[in-house]
Amino acid sequence: MTYLTFQLGTDLYALDVAHIVEVLPMVELKPLPCAPTGVAGVFSHRGVPTIALDVSAMALRRPAAARMSTRIVLVQLADAAGATRRLGLIVERASGVTHRPASDFVETGYRGPDARYLGPVASLDDGRIVQRVDPRQLIASDVLDALQAVATER
Repeated sequence: MTYLTFQLGTDLYALDVAHIVEVLPMVELKPLPCAPTGVAGVFSHRGVPTIALDVSAMALRRPAAARMSTRIVLVQLADAAGATRRLGLIVERASGVTHRPASDFVETGYRGPDARYLGPVASLDDGRIVQRVDPRQLIASDVLDALQAVATER
């Protein structure tokens, strides 16, 4: 399998490219007042209002740094009703790719209730550990539905 790698702080994470529609440069976001932590705002992607989640804000409680390698990774997810929707994930240092069989990733034995999106880990050839991220678990579907309704009304 192929994964886009990115960093949260100094740690390495991986996102399965099967979820990725497109990797975009950072764009100006329209904030959504009273949105949950990590919801950075909404942007227009080809004329469609699209919610952007700041993965650093969700995981580290600080916004993603403004770097040349900070990107919006557009992912397509299925909601509870089976409908698909697109969501932008703001990630830092999204500039690498790794190829690993799924069997290389093993569970850590810990799954925190506030980080259910963090999956199993794998060791890379250089000795670093990479942790898989499940974008379907980043935000509760009812919250995403509410945010999508607000974004569409604007």
